[in-house]
Amino acid sequence: MSDSSTNHNDHRQELEEWRGKIDAIDRQLAALLCQRLRYAGNISAVKSRIGETVLQPEREKEVLGNVLGMAENPRMEPALERIYHSILHESRLFQHECKSGQNSFSSR
Repeated sequence: MSDSSTNHNDHRQELEEWRGKIDAIDRQLAALLCQRLRYAGNISAVKSRIGETVLQPEREKEVLGNVLGMAENPRMEPALERIYHSILHESRLFQHECKSGQNSFSSR
């Protein structure tokens, strides 16, 4: 086997190792996002009881600030902010769905 072929195989193996690590993180993220949605459903029920709207701009700013403060370096902040905007958007949609169906998820 040539050096070039061996080098290619080494890179392919390294790629698969990185992908395996991302797959493991994705499993953890999915579980945490499900938990987050459950909590958002519970929050929706409480907001309904106390007459608050789903959209809470100040709270969303607070969440974004907390998350962006955890970025490992400033280059990650824009991507993290876009990801969290999506998470917050989907959480709002989920809260609206829960409010419509009055579902609550009480696994605290």
